Amino acid sequence: MLTLQITKDQVFTLIDQLSLNEQQEILQYLVEKTRENLDDTPDDVVIEGIRQGLKEAMSGQTIPLSQMWEGIDVE
Repeated sequence: MLTLQITKDQVFTLIDQLSLNEQQEILQYLVEKTRENLDDTPDDVVIEGIRQGLKEAMSGQTIPLSQMWEGIDVE
């Protein structure tokens, strides 16, 4: 893999030199890569988490819903 040292301004300057079609292709590529990275947790890890949560729920290891968001700052 090649690593380049390039600033954000340099990237924008290079993108500005491309055609509209090329810019759209780059944007589409970035959107697709972002979507891929949003859910990169392996299925077996997700399934094990679900199993663990179900096991805890079935054995009564729960907390009241009112306490679930304590300490979490949601804006």
